[in-house]
Amino acid sequence: MNEKSVRHVVVEGLPAAGKTEVLALLSRFYPRRVRALPEWVKEVVEAEGIDLFGDRDRLTAALRRTAPERAHRVREILAAGALCLEESHLGVHYAYSRALGDASFLRAYNEIESGLPRPDLYLRLDLPIAQSLVRQAARGTPQYAVDGPTLERFLRELVAWHDARRTRLVTIDADRPAAPVVDAVERVLNLEYAPESVCGAGNLDVLLLLGRPASGKSEFIDFMSALPVDERAKGYHLGLLDVIDDFRFLWEEFEGDDAREREGRHRLHSKHSDDNYAVTNPAIWGILIDRINRAAAGRLARRPAGGTLLVEFSRGGPRGYADAFPRLSDDLLSRAAALYVSVSFEESWRRNLARYDKKRRSGTLTHSVPREEMERTYGSDDWSRLAPEESGLLLVRHHRIPYVTMDNEPESTDARVLGPRYARALNAVYALWRRQGTTR
Repeated sequence: MNEKSVRHVVVEGLPAAGKTEVLALLSRFYPRRVRALPEWVKEVVEAEGIDLFGDRDRLTAALRRTAPERAHRVREILAAGALCLEESHLGVHYAYSRALGDASFLRAYNEIESGLPRPDLYLRLDLPIAQSLVRQAARGTPQYAVDGPTLERFLRELVAWHDARRTRLVTIDADRPAAPVVDAVERVLNLEYAPESVCGAGNLDVLLLLGRPASGKSEFIDFMSALPVDERAKGYHLGLLDVIDDFRFLWEEFEGDDAREREGRHRLHSKHSDDNYAVTNPAIWGILIDRINRAAAGRLARRPAGGTLLVEFSRGGPRGYADAFPRLSDDLLSRAAALYVSVSFEESWRRNLARYDKKRRSGTLTHSVPREEMERTYGSDDWSRLAPEESGLLLVRHHRIPYVTMDNEPESTDARVLGPRYARALNAVYALWRRQGTTR
């Protein structure tokens, strides 16, 4: 699943399906990209000496108490730019609680769940119940053993849980040797192992990816993420990719406003609009740039040799980009080139409507900007005033930022069209960036 929007993944499966082992391997072999969190329920049970099956009320109280810390750990990993992999999730505990008749947790579930980040993807290691029972016996942890009838009820409840929430669920056959299971997980998560020297020095350090909403920025990253690392480096001057998209930060601010509203407080940055949100506080755009700077600081420090940090954002209005660029950190600007993905306002609005999925409206490829917001914020765009030529240099403080404007109309999903279009733009901006290299 080559979507850069997948940043937070939970791995589920029957007991002894291999969840712990797979996450441990991924953390070991991708230390810069992956951070794994152990199963929350098991962590709480062991830390507080709770009987998993005999003390369910106490377990529910402990989960309610530790939920904010769990949410903080997930958000901290995401803010650092890593792929967050969680072993199991609260929906699994819900399904077990239904199977076991745990009324205390079922009453508390909605409250606890509402404070947790929503995963982008659920990944199931699929194993027959009979094989789970064999593996459970072999691992020798009777305190966590679950019998066959309970597992049958659990699976029915878990299927119903996913169906009710229309989650993004990918299933991987775990009833086979370890190597193909791990390989399948790597392919789903777009994890591609490469020594730090694989990309060489011929890649852009930082690419600022700009343009109106739905101009094709996310699709550009999707295309690049799908390429083998050596092909991406050779043809497009992009190395191992790390992505910062300020839409994720913006959505967190919207959700923060929702939480304030539920508590009877005033919203700070947004209002509801067309089943979505519209910005009411212009200061939010500067706040988002500050969050980009904080996220980039850590990622640049950990960036592998030849890797590329992609920073994606949209700005509009008479001073949208003019205000955004000077607020970017020197660390970013000293390494950056800019690619502006150009479409008309009318085309941006058309694509904005076409991509919208209300059930997945927090996703980078499925969200939509309300018409009110589009007209007020993105109806005008100051890029052409800042960068009047197809390519050139932007002076920002003492930095000279190479840029290229790429015409992204007509829309296409054909790699035979997109590949040459992207290559022309990236080759041009890379050439400018290299010429500027002696001044950096």
